[in-house]
Amino acid sequence: MTNFLPKPVRDIIEEFSKLPGIGPKSAQRLAMHLLYSPDSRAKSLGEAAIALKKDVHFCKQCFNVSLEELCGVCADETRDSKLICVVEGVLDAYAIERTGDYKGLYHVLHGSLSPVDGVGPEQLKLGELVDRVRDSEGVEIILATNPSLEGEATALYIQKQLSNFTLKITRIARGLPVGGDLEYADEITLSRAMKGRGEY
Repeated sequence: MTNFLPKPVRDIIEEFSKLPGIGPKSAQRLAMHLLYSPDSRAKSLGEAAIALKKDVHFCKQCFNVSLEELCGVCADETRDSKLICVVEGVLDAYAIERTGDYKGLYHVLHGSLSPVDGVGPEQLKLGELVDRVRDSEGVEIILATNPSLEGEATALYIQKQLSNFTLKITRIARGLPVGGDLEYADEITLSRAMKGRGEY
């Protein structure tokens, strides 16, 4: 029964099932959709995946995704360089950006501290954050990590690492549900959380 489906179909189902949030049934549906789609759709999907890996890299300053050395936010001279919002992932920064209320810069950690999963400070962009603010005065660091156990531990770690610097450290307000992820929050909730942030 395992060879009922041709190998290319089994292979694409296996690859889809490796994606986050895609279970076996969803992977099968995606594979069948792709099989029945015009050749142009499969070609476009393949080309987009190749371009993603070939052309997109991380901003050398904030570690957001970018096509250039600096992302669009870091390269924008109208942004407030005295505000740095620290987030766990690119989609968290994107969620905050969608509110239209935040006009500062970002720092993307690419995860959160999770000793159980083997994620320590060395696996995140924490050292780069410290280097970034080392000689900065009058900067406000906005800790916008997720309101989860790992997010709170990461925020506390950052606060301790930056405690000897002359800067203001704030934490976004608790307008977000505990255990939730920033990327899934609506714009109003995120906007209120940013406006209601307090000293950490």
